[in-house]
Amino acid sequence: MLYHLFHYLEQFDIPGARLFDYLTFRSGFALVLSLFISIHIGKGIINWLKRNSMADEERADSMGGSSEKSGTPTMGGIIILISILVPCLLLGKLDNVYMLLMLVTTVWCGVLGLADDYDKVFNHHKEGIKGRYKIIAQVGLGLIVAATMYLSPAIVMHENVSIEKAGAETEVVHKTQAVKAPSSTIPFVKNHNFNYSYFFKWAGEHAVTLGWVLFALVAIFVVTAVSNGANLVDGIDGQATGVCAINMIALAIMCYLGGNVIYAGYLNIMYIPDSGELVVYAAAFIGATVGFLWYNFHPAEVFMGDTGSLMLGGAIAVFALLIRKEWLLPLLCGLFVVWALSDILQVEVRKWNIEHKMKDIRLFRMAPLHHHFIWKAKPTWDYIIKKPLKPMAEEKFVMRIFLIAIMLAVLTFVTLKVR
Repeated sequence: MLYHLFHYLEQFDIPGARLFDYLTFRSGFALVLSLFISIHIGKGIINWLKRNSMADEERADSMGGSSEKSGTPTMGGIIILISILVPCLLLGKLDNVYMLLMLVTTVWCGVLGLADDYDKVFNHHKEGIKGRYKIIAQVGLGLIVAATMYLSPAIVMHENVSIEKAGAETEVVHKTQAVKAPSSTIPFVKNHNFNYSYFFKWAGEHAVTLGWVLFALVAIFVVTAVSNGANLVDGIDGQATGVCAINMIALAIMCYLGGNVIYAGYLNIMYIPDSGELVVYAAAFIGATVGFLWYNFHPAEVFMGDTGSLMLGGAIAVFALLIRKEWLLPLLCGLFVVWALSDILQVEVRKWNIEHKMKDIRLFRMAPLHHHFIWKAKPTWDYIIKKPLKPMAEEKFVMRIFLIAIMLAVLTFVTLKVR
């Protein structure tokens, strides 16, 4: 909104109007504004949630039975939602298809999470809305993203090509012709390019179309997996908020590099015109999550609930799809993978032991994984992995998780220089 206003005012030679043409200025402004909004409105929203009895007691009980969690309001993701949307609407290019897709994703996943939290708090349904409805919504979002990337003439890419020069030097150039292709970036291979149409060479002229169909299936899986993965990591104060902020910082850097033809050549990745606008969204996302930590770090004054976790995970997934980096997510979002596996293994091990030994023996003290490390109450069941023998301080555990998330982000960039 402000971008378009100041772009119009440039013709009148108003001092400072051209500042809004600079991506770095608008991104920095979005970061500061989202941080300010989240801190400024946070206390008021928390008090409103308390007055309306928005506490998720099931969540408090699941965190070791600690009385200090009791009565803590949920649905705090509303703070993050507002703090992302306002800066993007004010500072983003609202005619940019990438920005529009991210705004749709934010609202879509935020409303889905809000409905889930509402069902838990007011209807006292422990699991929230039925799982199939969540999956339908996530599949719908994946289809919208894939269809828009296929149909929009504004979403194109320039493939990078390595040219061997004398003296064992390699120069990376980008093809001058923009193409619409179901391509993605993968690590450890020359030029880091992978076209989904590769599997359909036998289909002749239909190979590209089938490639986009496969991309749509991948998009559905990525949106569903990352969104639910973030939801699992959101179990203790500040953990999901900080991890998602770190993941988005890494994606924002990749986006900035991939949206600049010179930097894309240095990193040897495809050049995606106009995708740099996503950096404004990423800046607002980072500012909103860091600002939310003001109230969410231990001891939390508010939980983000599914309103926040489903939205943050969905935004990370769609952002990665738009910049063609979805194959880097298993490493970058490795914590989501580990948390999901811990939950699956806990269920399967318990089921197997009950079926074969008629005894309730589990793999972890509690699942997802963070509960195994910080669980304070003595469980009534036996479990296989005994360490740690004593519960870890919540703050120490969360800080270590942040350090692991940073290491995974660094390793993600390292993979792009190994081939």
